[in-house]
Amino acid sequence: MRAQINPQDRVIWMHVASLGEFEQGRPLIERLRKEYPNHKLLLTFFSPSGYEIRKNYAGADWIFYLPLDGPKTAKQFLDIAHPELVLFVKYEFWFFYLKKISYRKIPLLLVSAIFRKEMSFFRWYGGISRKMAARFDHLFVQDKQSLELLKNIGLGSISSVSGDTRFDRVVEIAVTHAPVEGIEQFKASNPLLVAGSTWPGDEKVIARALQNPGNSQLKVIIAPHEVSNTHLNELRVLFTQSQLYSAYLHSPDPHANVLIIDSIGLLSKLYHYATFAYVGGGFKLPGIHNILEAAVFGKPVFFGPHHQRFLEAIELLEQGGAIALTKEVDPGYTLGLHLASLLSDTPKLASMGSAAYQYVHAKQGATETILDFIRKKWTFE
Repeated sequence: MRAQINPQDRVIWMHVASLGEFEQGRPLIERLRKEYPNHKLLLTFFSPSGYEIRKNYAGADWIFYLPLDGPKTAKQFLDIAHPELVLFVKYEFWFFYLKKISYRKIPLLLVSAIFRKEMSFFRWYGGISRKMAARFDHLFVQDKQSLELLKNIGLGSISSVSGDTRFDRVVEIAVTHAPVEGIEQFKASNPLLVAGSTWPGDEKVIARALQNPGNSQLKVIIAPHEVSNTHLNELRVLFTQSQLYSAYLHSPDPHANVLIIDSIGLLSKLYHYATFAYVGGGFKLPGIHNILEAAVFGKPVFFGPHHQRFLEAIELLEQGGAIALTKEVDPGYTLGLHLASLLSDTPKLASMGSAAYQYVHAKQGATETILDFIRKKWTFE
C-alpha cells in the first residue's frame, strides 16, 4: 500500500465490510469520481468474500483489505492513505480508526446506515458504541426509525434520513443491463422462475414447488450462492431434468427445464428474463439476500421467513410486490400453489410486478442527497 499511494495523491477513502455493502457504496464511488476528478479513490474491504470478487473493480484506484483495528495500525494506515474524505458504509464501527480520523479532523460520513433498538448503541452498556457513532460528522440513515433512535441518544443534530443507496444502484443495473447469452433460447415461450442466491433449504423448497401440476410448463434458473463442484452436483441430483449453464452454452439439452448457473456475476441480469423471482437465504440466518435486484425489473418476489431484519422486504410485502413463505406450512407446497395461481391470474401477476417496480423506483435519490451534503459542507478543489 505504501508503495502505491504517493504523498501527493489526493485521496477519498470508502470502507465496506463485504460485497453487499460495496454495492451500496458503489453509486457514491462512481459519482465521487466524476465530481472530484483530481482525487483518487481508495476502497477497503473487511471480508474476503467482497474483496476477492471486487479486487479488480475499475472504479477505484486502489483496493485493499483494511488492517485490523488498533492504535498503531490505524495511525499507520492513515499516514499512508492521508484521505481528505472518509465514508464508511452501513455498519462499520472501528474504534481506533474512528478515533484517529476524528482527531485529524478528516471529514467522516456513515452512509446507508440502519439502526435497531436492540443494538448496543441504545443499551445501558453501549457507551463505547455511542462514542464511536458520535465521531462521524454525519450519519445518513435509511429510515425514520433509525433517525428517532439516534435522536434519543443525542445524535439527532448530526443525523438525517437519506434512504438507501442500493436503490440507486439497482436502478442503474436495470437501465444498463446487457443480454445474457442463451437465456432467451432456454426460456422460449415458457414462464420462468429465476431463483437467486439460493442455499440448500431454498433449493428443496423450489424442487417441491415444481411438483405442482399447475407448474408443468414452468422453467427455472437457479443461481446458487455456492458454486462449488460438490454443490452443483447436488443440484443436478435434486433437479433431474437440469443442465449446467456452461454446458448449455455448448450443447443445449432440449429436455432440461432447470438451468443451473455455475458462474458468478450474472444474477442481476438474469432477473430481467423472469416471470417471477425467488431470492434465497430466507430459510437460514442471517436471512435473505438482495431482493431489490429482482424487484427493480418489476418481478413479484418470493422469499423465506428470515426477512424481518430487512426493511426493504417488510416494505415490499406491505406494497404487495412480494410473498413470504413460512416454515409452519409446507413452504414448497405453498410456493407451488402461489406460482400456479399467478400463472393462471395474469392481472394479479401484473399487479404484483407493478408494485415491485414502483416501490424500487420511488426510493431513488440517496446518492444525490449525500453528494449534495458533501458539496455544501466541504470544498474539495
